[in-house]
Amino acid sequence: MTAAGRESAQAGAPPWSAHVLTLYPEVFPGPLGAALAGRSLDSGLWRLETVDIRRFARDKHGTVDDHPFGGGAGMVMRPDVLAAAIDSVEPAEGGAPRFLLSPRGAPLTQEQVKELADGPGVMLICGRFEGVDERVLEGRGVAELSVGDYVLSGGEIAAMAVIDACVRLLPGVVGRPSSLVEESFEDDLLEYPQYTRPRLFEGRAVPDVLLSGDHAAIDAWRRAQAEHVTRTRRADLWARHQARR
Repeated sequence: MTAAGRESAQAGAPPWSAHVLTLYPEVFPGPLGAALAGRSLDSGLWRLETVDIRRFARDKHGTVDDHPFGGGAGMVMRPDVLAAAIDSVEPAEGGAPRFLLSPRGAPLTQEQVKELADGPGVMLICGRFEGVDERVLEGRGVAELSVGDYVLSGGEIAAMAVIDACVRLLPGVVGRPSSLVEESFEDDLLEYPQYTRPRLFEGRAVPDVLLSGDHAAIDAWRRAQAEHVTRTRRADLWARHQARR
């Protein structure tokens, strides 16, 4: 925790905290140490703590996995080792949710990101191997969370994505909070196309309406474009948007 973070915690409620349990703590903060996320981390608007799961191994070799009962390929993370790592994290006031990053999990949504950002923080467990022993998930109240229908080598990159999505919604992180209102997934719509200078690029002109100065017409055009993009690219989102109307 930075000095600024300590001052923030002493001044009031503790900052939003991300606890990451991983076999590779050296990869953090990675991209989270740059741009908006990095500046707000340095200024104490949020806190990142990594826990090296291997520190809780029960033998001198640092063994954290074993063969799966019933046979099969790969190895499984041991429940006793992972449980000890989870128990080493002091619970946040109000109880931060615990997630294992896993392709078996429910897909992360922007609505869930908002809920997580409004809470005290999150614990993210970065899976490796073929998975983790089911009993530690049951015994420690760990839900599973997915960032997409694909398989990564481990949960570290997925954890960074979850944290970044949450951090940018924290008060004071984004300079203009109004810029968050018209982003993709607001109202279950994708964002409309954007344009900037030059007005003519490789024979392609900026749509006339954006140069008109008519804010009502611009808003209507952007709304129509957002609906068109969503309808043609994401039928699932469009169906959800229609159901909300």
